[in-house]
Amino acid sequence: MTKQSLESVSGVLLRGSLITLKRKCGKPTCACADGEPHTTPALSYSVNGKTHILTLRSSDVPTIRQALNNYKVAAAELEKKAISGISRMTVNIMKAKRKA
Repeated sequence: MTKQSLESVSGVLLRGSLITLKRKCGKPTCACADGEPHTTPALSYSVNGKTHILTLRSSDVPTIRQALNNYKVAAAELEKKAISGISRMTVNIMKAKRKA
């Protein structure tokens, strides 16, 4: 992602999970050969049942985290509205049944 596109993400909703990929690079002289593997932040998400992984720069993480949080907040608000709608519909149906 470019810096410009990341700035526009701040108001966007992202569904998925922020994960950390761990791997060894394969170079025999690298510190990862005997120690901790390299780590890379990534966004894991699914589309039509297929999981995708988008690797990120460390500088992308705060913006992606905010977009993931935006999604959670929006989903919770939508759930509240749906439950409220069910409650109103239930009351209306029960009143109509009593009148019938």
